[in-house]
Amino acid sequence: MNDKLRVAIIEDEKPAARLLVSMLADIRPEWSVEVVSGSVSGAVRWFEEHEEPDILFLDIQLNDGNSFLFLEKISPSCPVIFTTAYDEYAIRAFSVNSIDYLLKPFDEKRLEEAIEKYESVTSRHPESDVLIDALKSINSKEKRYRTRFLINKGSKLEPLSVDDIAYFYSVNKITFAVSKCGGEDVVELTLDKLADQLDPDCFFRANRQYIINVEAIKKIEPYFNGKISVTVTPKSTEVITVSKEKVAAFKRWLNY
Repeated sequence: MNDKLRVAIIEDEKPAARLLVSMLADIRPEWSVEVVSGSVSGAVRWFEEHEEPDILFLDIQLNDGNSFLFLEKISPSCPVIFTTAYDEYAIRAFSVNSIDYLLKPFDEKRLEEAIEKYESVTSRHPESDVLIDALKSINSKEKRYRTRFLINKGSKLEPLSVDDIAYFYSVNKITFAVSKCGGEDVVELTLDKLADQLDPDCFFRANRQYIINVEAIKKIEPYFNGKISVTVTPKSTEVITVSKEKVAAFKRWLNY
């Protein structure tokens, strides 16, 4: 292996990028690692202005779109290891290739396994069309929405079905999933990302702090300034309101 192997990381969350850089430094300190902009436009610009790296760590959900847009525009020939919080549909698509995926959150052992898989591959030029098709399947008209989350329970990880979640809310940049039985778990995704991954027939982004499941809605009432309030079960700690601008869309959603 080339001691000066060049690595690029495209990741829109700075803490996640820093963690990956740190783990790579521990596992392969001889590698040269660079963090690229966590947006499609920034990543495209970087690849147009720089020599292609030997290997690319690529997050699926970027600041301004999914990474298939980047792959369509650049079609990199270098191997890709995906770092993703997506469900098993995406995982299955990626795992059929000689490219690995890392399901967040992952540890150094899992990262080293992916690196060793990369190092065992004789050809470093997988078919870019296969990658693009896999990512496109997530964004096609038959989009497969998230079905579960992996939740940290101390030293364990447990699955949480989306069907069991009544609503999500955000406080101090931390996202919580409230289950129909009243339990709360931290979800390592922002509400913006969740809104893109959840089935819009079932979930509605009421405001900047809440995404609610249609099955959790108990009552709807007029509120101040043209807003409406939504009562959910289990009961929320704050009044959930839908803005005047969103009321029409909310009613259409309920009548779907």
